[in-house]
Amino acid sequence: MNRNPRHDNSPPAQPGELEIEAGVPIPGIILEQENWTKTGIKQLPAPNSVDWHEIFGRQAPWVVELGCGNGRFAVSSAVRHPEWDHMAVDILPMVIRYATRRGNQRGLNNVRFLVCGGSEFIRDYFVDGSIHQLHIYHPQPYREPGQEQKRLLSPEFLILAHRRLASGGTFFFQTDNPAYWSYFQNAVKPLFEITATPESWEEDPKGRTRREIVAKSQGLSIFRAVATKVEVDEATYASYLQSAPSAEFDAMDSHPQCDSRSRRGRHHRRGRRR
Repeated sequence: MNRNPRHDNSPPAQPGELEIEAGVPIPGIILEQENWTKTGIKQLPAPNSVDWHEIFGRQAPWVVELGCGNGRFAVSSAVRHPEWDHMAVDILPMVIRYATRRGNQRGLNNVRFLVCGGSEFIRDYFVDGSIHQLHIYHPQPYREPGQEQKRLLSPEFLILAHRRLASGGTFFFQTDNPAYWSYFQNAVKPLFEITATPESWEEDPKGRTRREIVAKSQGLSIFRAVATKVEVDEATYASYLQSAPSAEFDAMDSHPQCDSRSRRGRHHRRGRRR
């Protein structure tokens, strides 16, 4: 039976079962409630006040996801990589509640979820050279004119991300928006080297996020990149800011959904004029 991933009617997973979302299992068996953990940080700490090693109770590489949505990737990675500590944020409290419950139900001790903006999170809660991996999947393109300044990626953000990543750290990026993909490819140079553009993720061939699963079901192209930090000096940052492209691209350019909606809108308007 064909199932529309946007309308997932899968029954809730019971203890001892795998959770199925949009037809795709999420790693990690659901535990009995007495074995659940607490993966949510409900109160956002004061800036520059967090000791992540103390929160996790150990020294481990840090994996950060910005715009984590309902937590599918962060939970999956935490299950597969118990040797890493994960921090994931989103600005929407509702999706963080979903993410936190997923982490709790699997008894995870190596992931924490918070409500916070992406740029603010790495600016206020990390120091330079501290993040092992940075993950950004399907950032909001903000298609409406005048909203460009809300986009996460910008020259200033990319410098901040570069500073926060450890030497040799990796930046994982994914979008289904062709214009955002083009901007990413142009804007990351010379701070990062794109070392891979996989057709799918080896660990998650059907999708790392709910958005990816839905986009694939709609026939949209998915653009993926793994970028490695390049060591640069302060002079490079200064020259980069002078020459880097701004994030004021047209997010509706070349996007099949937008083209389709525009055509429907034009036909509708023509019908009304007649």
